[in-house]
Amino acid sequence: MEEVKANYMNDKLKGLAEYWNKEGRIDPNLYIEYDVKRGLRDANGQGVLTGLTEISDVNGYETVNGRKYPADGRLYYQGYNVKDLINNTENPKFAFEEVTYLLLFGSLPTKGQFQEFLEILSHYRELPDNFVREVIMQSTSANMMNMLQKSVLTLYSYDAEPDNISLLNVLDQSLRLIAQMPLISVYGYQAYRHYHKREHLIIRYPLPELSTAENILRLLRNNGEYTELEAKVLDVALVIHAEHGGGNNSTFSTHVVSSTGTDTYSAVAASLGSLKGPKHGGANLKVQEMFQDIKTHIKDWSDEKEIRSYLDAMLDKKVFDHSGLIYGMGHAVYTLSDPRAVILKKYAKALAQEKGREEEFALYERVEKIAAQALAAKRQLPKPVCANVDFYSGFVYTMLRLPQELFTAIFAIARISGWCAHRMEELTSASKIIRPAYKYVGHHRVYEKMSLRTNGQIPVSVNPVPEEKKEEQSEEKEDKKEEKK
Repeated sequence: MEEVKANYMNDKLKGLAEYWNKEGRIDPNLYIEYDVKRGLRDANGQGVLTGLTEISDVNGYETVNGRKYPADGRLYYQGYNVKDLINNTENPKFAFEEVTYLLLFGSLPTKGQFQEFLEILSHYRELPDNFVREVIMQSTSANMMNMLQKSVLTLYSYDAEPDNISLLNVLDQSLRLIAQMPLISVYGYQAYRHYHKREHLIIRYPLPELSTAENILRLLRNNGEYTELEAKVLDVALVIHAEHGGGNNSTFSTHVVSSTGTDTYSAVAASLGSLKGPKHGGANLKVQEMFQDIKTHIKDWSDEKEIRSYLDAMLDKKVFDHSGLIYGMGHAVYTLSDPRAVILKKYAKALAQEKGREEEFALYERVEKIAAQALAAKRQLPKPVCANVDFYSGFVYTMLRLPQELFTAIFAIARISGWCAHRMEELTSASKIIRPAYKYVGHHRVYEKMSLRTNGQIPVSVNPVPEEKKEEQSEEKEDKKEEKK
């Protein structure tokens, strides 16, 4: 009976959804006519300037005599090159914590300041009493991003002053969430694994002397053991994911929501919702799916001609998911290289050697090189194409034996440091609610009583621009031509 009812409702909804399939789409030519920056990007794919930040700088070009040329990518946190932050740190176990301090407070810490900061994070690295049992263990989900959103929003109820947006209180909330995010993620996965996969439930407390990366591995694994290289690689992954300018979708969401004056928990939950999307934080999962398909269909992983042939078929929408995309290739800003991918590739190679997966790493290298060539040949692109951070991150997480359910959550564990820094920046530096404009291109219509409406039809105009408006636009174009003459 329930199945019959569900099928009946589904048929009804299909009919209603036809509006969006037939009449609800806006004519794409109107975006060109009104010079709408779709996706807040210009004609070259560059982001439209919507704000200012001192937190990080993302650069994929060099400017010479006023002209921009593609260059190796550079990423700066508070003015420091991220490569230097990783390579030169005197705290190799705690690079992520040092970067978090830098993002939040604008300068690198002294030895004393850093020790105090580690003590603060360790103090906050716990959840409220019974939170695991009453929140995380209830209504478990296979998607950890939804678990994170639910848990973060519920933490609002455990806060004595959740709506207080004074800088001191927001900082306190931010540090708590940065410290708690790894616990919520791992405990959420353990609960899902127990209830849905019928495996052992293991809940450990974090150790204060361990780094964020070390605690993640210790809490996640049945025996709590990990190698020094594994902890180092995960720490580096957290560093390169911690921040990426104010224009990426989730951080922009932080700015937009924070500009309303809402609470910290709502702002972070909105950012988590953004990051969950497969076009943002979930992209490395698509890369993993793609490589599983490549490994299945390419017989000789060392044969570059066979790889090129399959990638061409992928671009022609003949194989894999028929999207015409090679996942993990290309970026909105970077051109010759993505510095995060370059860094992660180095550690992926070292980890592959430790795990005996050199052949697999070699396949990734070949696909990276050949995919760039195939894209250049098949697509008329305005700039060079390079591998982005998602190309190697999924492979690294797999070698670290992280479950796929946690891939995007690891991104969130890192990026919350950047989100919180941007939230502080928005609250201190901006004063207006963010409100971009959308141009109305439909008809104004006269209300019709239900008894007079056409039966079974949705009275929607197929012409989104009134004729009189079209005449005005034509006259404006003619006037502009005359002015140019």
